[in-house]
Amino acid sequence: MLLPDDFKAFGKIKVDNHHFNKENMPSHFKVKEYCPLVFRNLRERFGIDDVDYMNSLTKSQPLAVTSPGRSGAKFYESYDRLFIIKTLQSEEVEQMHSLLKQYHPYIVECHGKTLLPQYLGMYRLTVEGAETYMVVMRNIFSSSLNVHRKYDLKVILIL
Repeated sequence: MLLPDDFKAFGKIKVDNHHFNKENMPSHFKVKEYCPLVFRNLRERFGIDDVDYMNSLTKSQPLAVTSPGRSGAKFYESYDRLFIIKTLQSEEVEQMHSLLKQYHPYIVECHGKTLLPQYLGMYRLTVEGAETYMVVMRNIFSSSLNVHRKYDLKVILIL
């Protein structure tokens, strides 16, 4: 059972290690995880093991994906192609918090069976004072099946 405060919670990790993998990673950085219990619950509902999830995101450097979108967001793929990482602007983090309050009950109600994007985690990475916000989603193009057509669908809200 999640509480309303779980949708506002966060966890922080600070890494200060001068000798660990410094060829590929900075030795000083911080990671802020937003709504960790909510996203853990979502991953469970989507059948994603936490150890496998973290392994996919941290075992090797994510690969940049070219994106024809106009948002200016950058996209990365986990080394095993299971997950997509999308950068966010700081104001989009608040939008995601609002979305999460409606998204989570919907995913619970449909037992994780949805055609909506499967949001799995939201983070802020700080390296040398530069902050990068990101959201992790399941990659729907990770299967070995060929994709014959892709569509970029947008939703227009009329108020």
